[in-house]
Amino acid sequence: MSPTRRVAVMSPQTRHAHARGRLRGRWRLPTLEPRDADRAVVIFQAQRRLAVAPLVLLFAGMLGLPLVFRLFPGLDQLRLAGIPVSWLALAVLPYPALVLLARWQLRRAERVEDER
Repeated sequence: MSPTRRVAVMSPQTRHAHARGRLRGRWRLPTLEPRDADRAVVIFQAQRRLAVAPLVLLFAGMLGLPLVFRLFPGLDQLRLAGIPVSWLALAVLPYPALVLLARWQLRRAERVEDER
């Protein structure tokens, strides 16, 4: 199987962002051949379906933190290096979780592109 050429599929609004002078010369909206356009739609739909699980985990994590604090009020009294664990959970925990979710989703999305 020969390697396929990757084409950036962008939103039409991107044209407006590029027209603000960030690029030299005139920017044109890329057009795809009908076969490639159909493939792009299939890939987009598959990637959108795969995005549901990370979004559910994201919302569960972000909206679940207040619930955890409500169920375990002692976390505010528990301290680690002089800082309440509840504050650490709010200030530190979400960022590595977001990075892991993003990497997981990116790998899944790229796998869909490679398979199709």
